[in-house]
Amino acid sequence: MSVFTAYNQEEIIDELKKQAPHAEIHLDDEITAKHVANGKAESTIDGRVLAYVAVGDKDDIRGVLKTATKFHLPVVPQTADTSTVIGADGLNGGIILSLARMNKILEVNEDDLLAVVEPGVINQDLDQAARQHGLFYAPDPASKPISSIGGNVSTNAGGLSGIKYGATKDSVLGLKVMLANGKEIKVGGRTTKQAFGYNLTQLFVGSEGTLGIVTEITLRLFPIPIGKKIYGVAFFDNMSKLAEGVHALRISGLYPSMLEGLDGKTVQALDQYKQTHYAKSASSSMLIFMFDDAGEIQLNMSQKILQDKGAWKIQVTDDPTKGEKLIQLRRDMLPAVFANGKYYIMEDMAVPSSKLAEMADYIVQVGEQLQVNIYTAGHAGDGNLHPTLLWNDQPQAPANVIEATRRLFHKALALGGTISGEHAVGMSKNQWNNEELGEDVDVLQHQIKALFDPMNILNPKRKIN
Repeated sequence: MSVFTAYNQEEIIDELKKQAPHAEIHLDDEITAKHVANGKAESTIDGRVLAYVAVGDKDDIRGVLKTATKFHLPVVPQTADTSTVIGADGLNGGIILSLARMNKILEVNEDDLLAVVEPGVINQDLDQAARQHGLFYAPDPASKPISSIGGNVSTNAGGLSGIKYGATKDSVLGLKVMLANGKEIKVGGRTTKQAFGYNLTQLFVGSEGTLGIVTEITLRLFPIPIGKKIYGVAFFDNMSKLAEGVHALRISGLYPSMLEGLDGKTVQALDQYKQTHYAKSASSSMLIFMFDDAGEIQLNMSQKILQDKGAWKIQVTDDPTKGEKLIQLRRDMLPAVFANGKYYIMEDMAVPSSKLAEMADYIVQVGEQLQVNIYTAGHAGDGNLHPTLLWNDQPQAPANVIEATRRLFHKALALGGTISGEHAVGMSKNQWNNEELGEDVDVLQHQIKALFDPMNILNPKRKIN
């Protein structure tokens, strides 16, 4: 039943304006419709939101939560709105709480190697600010130029540098979080070690806005490495061979900072999109790798390892301009692939490094068996693949695409992996919680949700369903 049968819409808006006087409150369809669903083919959101509220301070966040509690309205937190799993799309009759205006870098501390930021800060902007102090921010999702730190924290975003520096969680030292009742708590701190109390910091990281609204983030920074940065590209006959080469590098003790894999179809799409000439065939695959503090030993050993595993072409450079062009190929992967289909589902699964070749082979088999057009790329160094399934004939995913996705999920779980490596759960995958986590953990997660958000107003229907 709609909330408007119990309360007049005008009454709710008046209360919202009263409780959040400094916020930008948008009611017109032209603005709100942009944030109800961000164009993903698999989105199930319909109807319209009550309001899109862009807050600029914590008091307005508190006011929005107070209003939502009074009228039992869902609150969907957003910053850059780049979710791929229907994790931040507006819900019918609810409030979109935008934190995009809270985008200040509050501190970059060279002595303690940390930064303090508001949730709306864009990942790349923080990294650039840190580099002015001889430091850098390590997490590097492919969406780095457009995704926010708040969203990265909420989803525990991974990225290109994950093999060496980990996911977002590995760089979060502390948080300030506004709970559903309007109280702000501080968890974690400014130290790299902290063992006092339960680790609530990591409970909020990856919680997708279902437990609280992140208002401030303290992040670990690293000094820019002194050694020479080496960029490279290697080609293999297929993704399975590439996976074997990646695994060999992974256990070699060389510590590369990037190992990105792209299958032959993806390379062909990039060639068409970028007017390059990398692809040899639809099956050959490309590995883009980087060492951020390399010497001759690392370079020579890595080349030998890749050659021994079947790489038939290896190119390396220490020219940062040429190197950045290679990395940009990986960042351009999505628009290049999307140009080959009208509709798509981009998936996100991770398996143990030793199982990556088997998973890569299985993706090809499923595509052939079900006649589904699948392009595969991903963070091969940490076993994280992004098979993207494309089609043209209808907005909703056809039966063979749905079945292909189901088979890939089952295979990833059977190999000891996960069906959400870094893109979060949202509404796209929450029905799989019991299968991946088991019944006992699934129940426990619902109990945690009820403790932090007893009225279920914070991003309901997401993460745990």
